[in-house]
Amino acid sequence: MILIFGGTTEGRKAVKVCDQAGTPFYYATKGNQQMIESAHSIHLTGGMDDKQIIKFCQEKAIQLIIDAAHPFAENLHQNIANVSKETNIPVVRLERQYPKSYKNALWFDNYDEATEYLLRTNKNNILALTGVNTIEKLKKLWQNTFCWFRILDRNESREVASANGFPKEQILYYHKDEDESRLFKRLKPDAIVTKESGESGGFTKKLSAARELNIPFLVIKRPKLSEHFINVYGEHGLRKEIDRLTDGFFKLKTGFTTGTCATAATKAALLAYFTKENQEKVSITLPNGEWVFIPISKIEVHEDEASATVIKDAGDDPDVTNGTRIQSTIKLNPNHKGVTFLQGEGVGRVTLPGVGLPIGAPAINKTPQTMMKREVFKVLRHHQEKIPNRKLSIGIDVTISVPDGKELATKTFNPKIGIVDGISIIGTSGVVKPFSSEAFVAAIHREMQVAKALGATHIVINSGAKSEAYIKSHYPDLPSQSFIHYGNFIGKTIKVADKIGIKKLSLGIMIGKAVKLAEGFLDTHSKKVVMNKKFITSLAKEANASEEVIEKIATMNMARELWDIIPERTNKFYQELLRKCQEVCQPLFQTGTLEVLLIDNSGNIIEITDNKIS
Repeated sequence: MILIFGGTTEGRKAVKVCDQAGTPFYYATKGNQQMIESAHSIHLTGGMDDKQIIKFCQEKAIQLIIDAAHPFAENLHQNIANVSKETNIPVVRLERQYPKSYKNALWFDNYDEATEYLLRTNKNNILALTGVNTIEKLKKLWQNTFCWFRILDRNESREVASANGFPKEQILYYHKDEDESRLFKRLKPDAIVTKESGESGGFTKKLSAARELNIPFLVIKRPKLSEHFINVYGEHGLRKEIDRLTDGFFKLKTGFTTGTCATAATKAALLAYFTKENQEKVSITLPNGEWVFIPISKIEVHEDEASATVIKDAGDDPDVTNGTRIQSTIKLNPNHKGVTFLQGEGVGRVTLPGVGLPIGAPAINKTPQTMMKREVFKVLRHHQEKIPNRKLSIGIDVTISVPDGKELATKTFNPKIGIVDGISIIGTSGVVKPFSSEAFVAAIHREMQVAKALGATHIVINSGAKSEAYIKSHYPDLPSQSFIHYGNFIGKTIKVADKIGIKKLSLGIMIGKAVKLAEGFLDTHSKKVVMNKKFITSLAKEANASEEVIEKIATMNMARELWDIIPERTNKFYQELLRKCQEVCQPLFQTGTLEVLLIDNSGNIIEITDNKIS
C-alpha cells in the first residue's frame, strides 16, 4: 500500500502513475478542493500531524510514502520526515524541476528578509504572488506599504485573507493561463514578490515577464527537505522507485533503453575525466525533459581518456540486452569540433540504407545521439576552465562498446536490416516498458478502465512515446488518460476497448507496424513477424504504382524507406495500406467507431477519408 501527499500538479502525476497498477492506494490532501482523476485511489482530506500519520501507516500497512506536496508545505514535509525516521518507511519526493538561470532575480532566505529589503528601499506598490497562506508572514509589509495579493478564487482562500484583515479591494484572483505580462503592465508594481515555485508553478513565465518590464523580482528560496528523501523528477523516475521499494505494487517493472545507458555512461566518463573522481550515479535528461538517475557500475580514468560502464536494466521486459554492460569511452580531440560517435566492440555497423543512419556509421540511433550530445555539452560548460583554451567547441570522441554485443545481435533483427558486428543503441523515450507479457495487456485494460471511469468516450491507442507526441497534436483537447500505448499488441488492445464499451477508438500507427498489420498480423513484434516485401509490392501494384516504385520496394531494407520511395502523402498506396489495416481491425471492434491514422516520421497524419493529410 502506498500513501501519497499531494494537492499539486505533482500530486496528479503521482496519482496517474499509481493508477496504472490497478492497485488501491491512498491520496491525501489538506482540503477537498482538488478534483481527483483516479479509478483506484482512496482520497483522504484534512491535515494530519506526524503522530496521526504514523498511526495511519501502521493501521494500513503502508510500504511507501510519496511526498508530492507543495515545496513550501514546510510543516507537512517535516511531519513526513519524522514519520519516516520513526517507522523506517521510505519516502520518495516527486520534485519539481527548477530553472537553472536566475538572472536579475533577488533571492531571500525568508519572508522577513524580503520585507526588510522592500521597506528599506521604499518600494510602495508591491505585487505578492506568494499565495494566500503568506499574507500573515508578510503582514509587516502590507501594513506599511501598498500591496496587492494574488490568491486562488475559492472560499477557503477568501476566508484566510479575511481572517488576517487583508483589504478585500487589494485581492487579485489567479486565472489559469493568465498572461503575466499583461497583469504586470496593468498594475505597474514597484516590485514583485514570489516563491521559488519551479516550472510547474509558472516561475519562468513570471520571471520573464518581470524582466521584460524591468520590474525588481524578489524570490523566497524553497525550504530544504530531508536529506533522507529519495528525489525523483517525473513519472518514469517515480515508477522506478515504486518498483524498487514496494513488494509488487506493479506486476511488471520498467527499465531503461540502451540509449539511456550509453548516455549515462558517456556523462559519467566525461565527469570522471575532468574531476578524477568516481561517479556512483549520474543524472541525465530523458527525451521528455525528465531527469533520472542512473547507477554507474565502473569508472576508469587514464591520462588522455576515461571510460564508464552501466549495467542495462530492462525491468521485466524480456530484452536480450538486459544485464548487459554498456560502456562509453571519451577522449578530447582538438582536430574536430563537436561530438563524434565511434563504433566500439559489440556495437553494430550500418551496411544498408533505410535505418536513418549513414552507411558505415555505428548503429547509434538519432535520439540516443541527441541525448549524449546534450549531456556532453552540459559537462563541458560546467568544466569550461579545464578545457584546452577553454573552448566549448572542442571535439569529443565518444566510443560506445557492448562487450557481449556481437553474440547478442544474432538474437535480434539487426542482421536482417544490414546492421553487422553488434547490437544497436536505441530508444525514443529512454524507457523500456514491459510489452511482451499478459501483464502488459492487463495494464492496458486497467488504463482503459481508468479513462472510462473519468468519462472518456474517445480512446487513442498508439505504439509509444514518439507516435503519441504526434497524435496528441491531432487531438489536443483529449485528456492525457485517453492516450494509451499498445506496444505491439494491437489486436488485444482493440479487443479490450470493445469489451469495456469504448464509443470511439483511434489507432495511431507508424509505417513499420502498419505494413505488418495490413498483412493481417495483430501482434507486430519483430520477433514474431518481419516486413514482407512481396506483400508491400502487391499493395503497390493495387495502387497502380510505377515500375520504378516497384523496383525500389524490392531493394529496401526498412519500411520507413517507403516515405522516400513514395513521397506524396496523398498517394493511393497509403490509402490502400490504411484500408487494409482497417479491414484487419474492424471485426474486433463492434461497439463503436474505429479509425486508423497513419503517422509519418515528421508527424503528418494520414486518414482514410478523402485522401488528404490533416
